Parts: sequence; structure tokens; C-alpha cells
Amino acid sequence: MKKYIVKRLGLALISLLLLSITIFLLMRITGDPAVLLAEPGASAADLDAIRQQFGLDRPLWTQYVSFLTHLLRGDFGQSFYYRTDVFELYLSRLPASLLLASAAMAFSLLVGIPTGIIAAVRVNQWWDSGGKIFALLGLSMPSFWVGLLMILFFSVYLGWLPSSGSGTVFHLVMPAISLGWLFAAVHMRLTRSSMLDVLGSEYVKLARLKGLPEALVISKHAFKNALIPVLTLAGINLVIMVNVAVVVETVFAWPGVGRLLYEGIAFRDFPVVQATVLLGGVMIVVVNLLVDILYAVIDPRIRYEG
Repeated sequence: MKKYIVKRLGLALISLLLLSITIFLLMRITGDPAVLLAEPGASAADLDAIRQQFGLDRPLWTQYVSFLTHLLRGDFGQSFYYRTDVFELYLSRLPASLLLASAAMAFSLLVGIPTGIIAAVRVNQWWDSGGKIFALLGLSMPSFWVGLLMILFFSVYLGWLPSSGSGTVFHLVMPAISLGWLFAAVHMRLTRSSMLDVLGSEYVKLARLKGLPEALVISKHAFKNALIPVLTLAGINLVIMVNVAVVVETVFAWPGVGRLLYEGIAFRDFPVVQATVLLGGVMIVVVNLLVDILYAVIDPRIRYEG
């Protein structure tokens, strides 16, 4: 078991190292931050002074070694644009992203799981066809497009909900649905397939032969076992939601981590983008590592095959 954990931990660290190199190099391709930070009409000497101030005049490998050294000490650097500690800036935006992700996850589960159960119980009927159409739309329509359509109808035409910003429950409704739309479709498909597998199992057939009511068979015997893979995926998706809501948060001007990443890219704020991507990568890698370890604890065959 220890060997399995050490191996998975080593792979996780390698993944984070490759991620740090990738995001470091990609940000340098976007252009020179000094051009955006300088006053209009700044001279070449002014631009050189800004580059020297932020260490952008040094060779790339020197910049990366310095970045990695500070990173190992828990120092993510100072924001070029906001002129504040990047980690503190990230933490100030994280609660808003967690709130949005939690609301989106609640929407995806409340819609996806019941739809998947009904589609499995009424397989090859119009309920099942409706569920398949819902899943197809959820997987086909991008979150930002859903968000723009909702703004058009519920804000512009009907005037029911605010089009952007935060502060009230009404501000949360459209961003949460836009972000959770795709995941609701994913949870619906997984619930349907998992329920179909369970409904065809021997213990469900035995429960029916005993004369138990169909509702009890589905809720007690089938649903509980079919829910395990869905909840496992939901836990991973919750972390993913926090880190992939860039477009949704930008469309709705939601003050979360995703919008912070967008602002960092727009202003070529290297430390902000690097920290946001890396911290998001850490969250995803840690959750996947915990899931791998949990699977190994539950099923010892995994640790020997891994």
C-alpha cells in the first residue's frame, strides 16, 4: 500500500512540475507586460525600467528557477497589475468561486440524478428519449452560450434576474445554471447507465420475485448502489467547476477565481495567471490522488495492478 501511495504521489508531483513549466512558457508567449503597465507614450528607458523591476529582463531559465524557488517556499509573487500578494488575491476570490461551484453542483445533481433514474426505469420510452435529448443538449451547448441566452431572456426581455454581478441569491441563479448545465447532462448519463446495470443485477431480480413494491426496489435496492459512481464523479467535478468557470464568471462578471484568471491573461499579469493555474492544478491533482488511494483501500486488487 505504501509503495502504491508513493508511486501516485510521485506522478502527482511530476504532473505539477510539467504544469508549472507549461504555464510559465505559455505566459511568456502572450507578450511583454511592460507595454501594458507603462504610461501611454512611455520611452524605451521606461519600459526597460519596468522589466528590470519585475525581473523580466533576465533569461527565461533564470526567471523559471527563481519562480520555482519562491514557489517551493510558498511564495507566489506579487501581482504586476494589482500590486499585491498573489496568494492573498487568490484567497479573496476563492469563496465566490466555491459558492458558484456549490450552487452549480446542487443544480446538476438535482436535475441530473432524477432524470437519469427516470430514463433508466422507463428505458426505451418517451421519458428515456427526453432524457437523451437533454443530455445531448447539455453536452453540445457551451456554458457561455447558455449564459448569454439566459441573459437575453431573463434579464433583457423579462427583467426577472440581474444580468451580472453578485451579492444576492438572484445574482447566483443564472451563473449556477449555466455552469451546471454540462455537468447535469454528465450526471444524467452516468446515473442512467449505472441504474441500468443495477436493475439488471440478480439481487434486484430477487427483490422483485419476493413481491416488493417497485418503488421500494428502485429506491432501496437499486438507487443506493447506482449512486456510488455518481457521487464519486460529483466530488471530482466540484473541484473542476471551481477551476473551469472562467468564461461563465466573465460573462456574468462574477468575482471569482475564473474572472481573476481572465483579468490576469488580459493584463499579462504573469504571477496571477501562474498562481491561479497552479493552485487549480493542485486542487485537481490532490482530489484525484485521494480518490486513487480510496479506491485502493476499498479494492486491494487496484494497488497490485497500479
